[in-house]
Amino acid sequence: MQQSLNPWITRPATADGANTAPSETHLPPAAVISAPLRGMVEPDAADRLRRRTVAGSAALWITGAHGGSGESRIADLIGGARITDHCWPVLQDGSKPRVLLVCRADMRGLTAARSALTEWVSGAAPAVDLLGLAVLADAPGKTPKPLRDFAAIVSGGAPRSWTLPWVEAWRHGESTSPPPAREYQRFITDLAALATDTPSTTNRKVSP
Repeated sequence: MQQSLNPWITRPATADGANTAPSETHLPPAAVISAPLRGMVEPDAADRLRRRTVAGSAALWITGAHGGSGESRIADLIGGARITDHCWPVLQDGSKPRVLLVCRADMRGLTAARSALTEWVSGAAPAVDLLGLAVLADAPGKTPKPLRDFAAIVSGGAPRSWTLPWVEAWRHGESTSPPPAREYQRFITDLAALATDTPSTTNRKVSP
C-alpha cells in the first residue's frame, strides 16, 4: 500500500536518508492538511457532493465520492463505520463527524474525489473531520502510470491517503472478511486508530 502525505510537503529525514522510526513501530500517517484553507476557490454547485442529515452515531463515516466507489466494502472492514450514500454527513446533534472519503482509481473516480476534496478544502462542504482519502484499484494488475500520477495529485489535497489493491474475491462473492493483503491490514489498523484518537494526537507528526 502506498501511504502518502501531501506531495508538496517535504518530510524531514536523517542525514543518510534513513527513517528514524523503528521498523516495528507504526503509527497512522500524520495529517498535513487538517482543516479548510483560506482563499481556495469553491467548486461549481454541480460538482459538489450532496449533504445528508444522518441519525445515530458512528466511529467513522465512509463517504464515496461517486457511485461504485467501494463505500460499503470499506465500511464493512472498519469497526463502527457507517456509509453515507455518497453524501457529506450532517449530524443531528451538530457535532463534527469523522469522515473517510473513498474513490476508485479510474479517471471518473479520481475526478470525483478531486471535486470533493476541493469542496472540503475551500470550506464549501459541511463541517467534518476529514481523515483522508482511500483510493481503491478499479481493476486487476498495475494501474497505468497516467492514472497513478493523477492519483498522486488528487491525494495531495487530502489530509492523508491510502492506495489499496484490487481484491478479486469481492468480484465473486459478498465476503466481508478483511483481505489478506498487507496494504489492507495496515489501512484497517490506521483507520481504527484514527477513528478513536483525539485531535491532539491525530495530527501529531510521526514517521509513516
